[in-house]
Amino acid sequence: MALDYKKEFEELIDIVTKESASDLHLCENRYPTIRVAGFLVPLLNRKILTKEDAVGFMSVVLSPEDRELFTKNKEIDFSYNYREKARFRGNGYFQQGTVSFAFRLIPKKIKNFAELNLPAVLETFCDKQQGFFLVVGPVGHGKTTTLAAMVERINETRAEHIITIEDPIEYIYEQKKSVIDQREVRIDTVDFSTALRSVFRQDVDVILIGEMRSIDTIATAVTAAETGHFVLSTLHTNDVAQTINRIIDSFPGSQQDQIRIQLASTLTGIFSQRLIPRISGGLIPAYELLISNTAVANLIREKRVHEINTVIETGLDQGMIDMNRSLAELVRKGEITAENAYLYSSNPKILERLI
Repeated sequence: MALDYKKEFEELIDIVTKESASDLHLCENRYPTIRVAGFLVPLLNRKILTKEDAVGFMSVVLSPEDRELFTKNKEIDFSYNYREKARFRGNGYFQQGTVSFAFRLIPKKIKNFAELNLPAVLETFCDKQQGFFLVVGPVGHGKTTTLAAMVERINETRAEHIITIEDPIEYIYEQKKSVIDQREVRIDTVDFSTALRSVFRQDVDVILIGEMRSIDTIATAVTAAETGHFVLSTLHTNDVAQTINRIIDSFPGSQQDQIRIQLASTLTGIFSQRLIPRISGGLIPAYELLISNTAVANLIREKRVHEINTVIETGLDQGMIDMNRSLAELVRKGEITAENAYLYSSNPKILERLI
């Protein structure tokens, strides 16, 4: 008798939500696996998945059109709604000729900065009328959740037209003071670049770009920030200096001076975060925050980005936050172990002096 894969998948989703897991992995020849507080946990009370199981789950989570696209491109991004209980960002891919799926749980409720243990200074950026703000860090460290908190704060306090461009759409916003349009790549628009070029004709105030994947997207985003829009986005970079260099270095040499000048004039801030195992269980963020000012703009223009870390370290009175100080504070409060603080520090020698 064939398995009811919809029922099977819903049982796995129930386990994810019950165990407060962040991710679910379904791969041929392995047990279903969840990630709890950063650690992978195989569900040994379930059976090892066969090829038939993988295909069965694929028929549940992908539409016929997406299944065709997945077979052709060998990978696919998608979202999946489970009744009113949960929403997932999914990715399907092949490995060694077998089908695999990774699902990230997107909480229904959008948490505020206090609930996420994020600094209140982020609220000041939600009042910006124009500029370019980036949330950066490795995959899986809460960038999308932080951006969602920022968009929700704007939604609650300002009457603006907000357009998000995502692949796929993750958090779903309920319109409050703002008008919010959420556009999903492949469903509502061809790609990020096309959607971003179109916003100039859509009377938009705030633009959220799920991810800056191409030079064209970065260039258009910076131009949007120059022309009176507040632009929010993410990059998979490790710190502030690397983020600025990554943006500039992604352009051909002949265009780098131009993007450097544009970035210097439009950048409002960069927030870099890491989710670290908490002693009491779960995860807690450590972070650094660059607030752009005249000194920062001059360093970008003058190709002295390597000096920006010093500006952050000496800019505490302006609201800037240094990663090592953030880590040291979490250790002092008993939130994380010193061992984990050192693991996440880019300069352990400085951290040692602060702990």
